[in-house]
Amino acid sequence: MRSASRLSERWFNLVLWVIALAFAVFLIGLGSLVVGDLPQVEQRYALDRFIDPVPAAASAEALKRLRREQEDVDRRAEQARLALEAARSASRAARETFENWLRTRDATQRVDQDPGLIARTEQLDRLKAGERAVEERLDDLNRSGLALADQEAAQQRVDQDLRAAAQEKLDAAERRQELRVFAYRLAVTLPLLALAGWLLVKRRHTRNWPFVWGFALAAAFAFFVELVPYLPSYGGYVQYGVGVVLTLILGRVAIDAFQAYQERQRAAEARPNEERRTGIATEQALQRLAKQVCPGCERPVNLANPAANFCPHCGIGLFEQCASCSHRKSTFERFCYACGAASQAEAEV
Repeated sequence: MRSASRLSERWFNLVLWVIALAFAVFLIGLGSLVVGDLPQVEQRYALDRFIDPVPAAASAEALKRLRREQEDVDRRAEQARLALEAARSASRAARETFENWLRTRDATQRVDQDPGLIARTEQLDRLKAGERAVEERLDDLNRSGLALADQEAAQQRVDQDLRAAAQEKLDAAERRQELRVFAYRLAVTLPLLALAGWLLVKRRHTRNWPFVWGFALAAAFAFFVELVPYLPSYGGYVQYGVGVVLTLILGRVAIDAFQAYQERQRAAEARPNEERRTGIATEQALQRLAKQVCPGCERPVNLANPAANFCPHCGIGLFEQCASCSHRKSTFERFCYACGAASQAEAEV
């Protein structure tokens, strides 16, 4: 049925579209919360859950023992270093005293000081022997520390191997969990998308069309925007595979739609002239004429030619003479803009 939009109708349509968009925005916000909170239905995994408890406990106990022994060796080594420093200080002090005593003996040339020389020499030997004993003890402690460090490093490698095996199990569990959560999201968004498609096909021309379009926009956003980032990757194979499948489906739909459009156009061009004109809305026909195309077949026409009253491609009538004032007017206009008389089709209605 032909119709021309009034200015108030355009404003009402604009308001209704605003309502549809607002409805879609609120639904999108609600859907984002639902989709974002779906992972909470699954428990979070921790690495300790996948570590074998028996070898892990043995490894932890061995590490504790080795670290305690290492701390004990470090403490004794520190004590030995302090003792060595004290022994070296005592040796230096005794040697300085001995050298001073030698200078005094050389100056006086007293023979009775020979027993003192022997005693002082023996004292210095004892101090050096003590110093060497402390050095040997410190060397033994350092070797023990190095051995314990090697044992601790080996035990840490065992612990790392256990954690690496547990990490593999954790990664596999998280991948399975990711697939389950994606299935939950798909189970929520896919029915909404199917319902939105059904509403668009069946209810988009009803009085509640703003809510239909708002729901459709929200469902499309939830499926194509909210769901796609959670699509499992597997190195990009899933995304590209889904892209190929969607492209094939959408391409097939577009090809079928184009063929159906061509069939409809051929069927429309086979109908009588007057019947074809009544099936085109006035506003749509005038917009196409303003673009220099035929309202029926959408092919270009030379509207500047005053004799071009019919489309040379499909034969639909484009212009006619007003029955009242004989002014040339469009066949899609309800009234003559020269005299205001109703067109023949309008008069018959």
